[in-house]
Amino acid sequence: MKYRESVERCLDVSGFAVGTGLSGQTATLVSVSDDVEPGAANQPFAWLTTTGRRSGKLRTVELWFVLDGRTVYFLSGGDDAAHWVRNARGDPAVSVRLGIIDYPGRAREPEREGAEDSRARRSMAAKYQGWREGRPLSDWARDSLCVAIDL
Repeated sequence: MKYRESVERCLDVSGFAVGTGLSGQTATLVSVSDDVEPGAANQPFAWLTTTGRRSGKLRTVELWFVLDGRTVYFLSGGDDAAHWVRNARGDPAVSVRLGIIDYPGRAREPEREGAEDSRARRSMAAKYQGWREGRPLSDWARDSLCVAIDL
């Protein structure tokens, strides 16, 4: 099944709302029972929406990301001082916009220095800093807090 057909099927079955994105483009919240849109990993940024831990308001931040299967990874250079990290810890139900599609997800923190954490760090460094195997990771890629969003 083609991705656009699956989006239409999700919309027909679930009735998810269509809204206007930050860039003025229409964004569609979809079910992720099917694959993530082809080419989504090639986007330069993703938009993470969390619920404010104090205000209860939706908060959206533009972040660098990598996509591995149906998991989106972010690195927080501000560690857990970043408001988006604190919000995701307070309420792990989040959404991630890749291109013009919003995907519901659940935030978690991979085990520090575990295989998943290491793979995400190397992927982020390769995508945004030109890192290659055998070279040391930058301080940012090595020391930042890794946050995973399972779509």
